Order: sequence, then structure tokens, then C-alpha cells
Amino acid sequence: MAAAGLEISPELRTGTARETAEPVIRVRGLRTQFDDVVIHDNLDLDLMRGEILGVVGGSGTGKSVLMRAIIGLKRPSAGSVKVFGREFYALNEAGRLEIETRWGVLFQGGALFSSLTVAQNVMAPIREHLNMPEALARDVAAMKISMSGLPPEAGDKYPSELSGGMRKRAGLARALALDPDIVFLDEPTAGLDPIGAAAFDELIVNLKTSLGLTVFMITHDLDTLYAASDRVAVLAEKRVIEVGPLDEVTQSDHPWIRSYFTGPRGRAAHHTAVR
Repeated sequence: MAAAGLEISPELRTGTARETAEPVIRVRGLRTQFDDVVIHDNLDLDLMRGEILGVVGGSGTGKSVLMRAIIGLKRPSAGSVKVFGREFYALNEAGRLEIETRWGVLFQGGALFSSLTVAQNVMAPIREHLNMPEALARDVAAMKISMSGLPPEAGDKYPSELSGGMRKRAGLARALALDPDIVFLDEPTAGLDPIGAAAFDELIVNLKTSLGLTVFMITHDLDTLYAASDRVAVLAEKRVIEVGPLDEVTQSDHPWIRSYFTGPRGRAAHHTAVR
């Protein structure tokens, strides 16, 4: 884990390199639905290389559904999802598998295999996708566990023996197992106490910087948005209604955005960020 109290520099938080960034994921005209219930309609969104994109929206706006549509777990009924310049849903199985090995996913709650130790959980994608000797796979897993801020002894523990924060970090270690270009995080700080959430935010920013990661992060945590995101995308009305740096998005006159960012919690998070 990064040293406690380490401040996140404005350059890291605002992503000063984004002017020269390129989209690694481009979503256009996306439509998702369950039977007759439409979740997204004509949704457009770009994820730029090297950024942390915070995705926010009210309950029922389909934040997790959007992530699942991008990573192939929920096929959209219309629209285009391009990943690394390739039309994801037009690829054959081998082509999709090749792309899937270039991203890692931290689902809500960690979604660890309860019958496997932390080390075995981290080794699972390595065993599935790479022809790697067992001893080397164990070494890689130990390195990813350390990178995620867990002590070495955590590798031998089962998910039920971990705290909520440790399970999140174990899930992150598994998401990093294949050295991905992109990491998807679904509510990574949900359920954590303020100190644990702040430490996780710092970890994500430091990993993004040291590894050159691109991060798609669903969150409702305003402190996380201010601490870690380079840009913010707001879901409402079945589409992305605003996207941009946080200081620009907060100027929107949309009622939900005004309520979200200028309410008591929004003001407190902003005050903390600018101190």
C-alpha cells in the first residue's frame, strides 16, 4: 500500500496528458435493454488512454450494465463498442479473448472464489490464459498481492477470513494478474470506512501512474471522484448527459448534477479536495 498521508498531486488527478490521449474504448449509439425495459438508448462515451474515468449516475441509470456491455457480459441490442480500435462484438471468439486478456475487472464486493485462497484467486486468470509454470505463477500472484497493498500472508487466506477492504484489494490483485492495459472498477470503495476508502483511492492513482493503466471506475463516492478521477461521465436519461473534467461537469445546470454535486455531501467533498 502506498505510504499513508501521501498527497495525490494535481497533475495526477487532473490528467494533464489527456490532450494527447487517444480513446482505447469508443462507445457509439449504445442501446441496452432487458426485454422491453430500455436501460440505455443512443449512448456515446469514450475512455481515453491513461485516464481514470469516473462514471456516476442515480440508482437505475445502468452504470454496471454499461460496464457489462463494454466487457462482453451484456450484449447490446444496438450500437458500437470499439476496443483498441476494433469492433468488439464483430470479433470471433479468439479475437474477443485476445482483447479480454488486456483488461481486468474488479466487481462489486470483489467477487472472489470463496473456495480458493487469495493467491489461488489471483492465479486463476493466469492459469486460464497463460501457459506459465506453476512456480512462476505463484511468484506473479505474490507480486500482484503486494502491489495491491496486502501483506504477504494474505495470499494463504480465504476470502471469508478477510475484511471488506482486504477483499477489495484481493479482487484488485486478481484484476491486475495479466498486466492489463485497462482496469474496470465497480464501486471500489463502497462499504469502506473513510480512511480505507482514501487509501484505496491513493492506491488506484499510484497504480495508474506507475503501470500506465487506463481506469473505468463506477462510483457514487464523491471523495473518490475528487481524489482520483481525471474526467467524470454522468449517466441520466438513458445516456451520458455530461462528460469532462470535474470542475466543468459541476457547472452543469442539469437538476441531478446540481443536486449531486452541490448538496451537503458534494460541498463537503469539494471542501476536502481543495484544502
